[in-house]
Amino acid sequence: MTTTPHARQSALLAALSHDDSSARLQAALTAGTYPDPAQVEALVARCAVEPDFSVRDMLTWAIIRHPSSVTLPAVLPELDSPLAQARSQALHTLSKIAEPSSWSAIPAGVLHDADDEVARAGWRAAVALVPEAGRAALAEQLATELGRGGLEVQRSLSRAFVELEDVADAALHTASTTGAESVRIHALATLALLADPDSSFAGHLEQAKRAAILRDAPLPGAG
Repeated sequence: MTTTPHARQSALLAALSHDDSSARLQAALTAGTYPDPAQVEALVARCAVEPDFSVRDMLTWAIIRHPSSVTLPAVLPELDSPLAQARSQALHTLSKIAEPSSWSAIPAGVLHDADDEVARAGWRAAVALVPEAGRAALAEQLATELGRGGLEVQRSLSRAFVELEDVADAALHTASTTGAESVRIHALATLALLADPDSSFAGHLEQAKRAAILRDAPLPGAG
């Protein structure tokens, strides 16, 4: 008996709502193995609420197994969702779809989203999708986020600058000499990472912090 697209989507939603994460993972795997455009909306909807990282990763894989003409209309509206996870997963999925035309649909505000995970996903998506002509402007936008958050958030931003390569130099050099100390430290650590992308960001950050302490230390005999 032939099932309708609505019935197939309903069946997938039920499978993706199973209490067992292994069952949800299998449902997402099956959906990607046998792509069906009728199921894309269900996959995207589940991304917004799925608690398990592995399942979310499989959901993204299942989505990108479909043509961008089907996935983009389902994913892009999620950028305006009130749910932070919906926004971050949509950005992650867009970076994987890698359709250049989606760049213009990404709100500039996601780069500065109050939620760290959304902002991190926005940085990754932005550097993956930005056209050549917009890379310098993007670097300037990203520079306004320097100094934000803890180690992992700062590492994510620095890695985004690494993806921009030499075009990031000007914005980082400016930030390294202006603004709050946390901004200058993060900018210096990022410049060091840019020079050696395989090196340790945490190590560069500690070196930049020590340099700031030494710079501000009183001269011998002062006072």
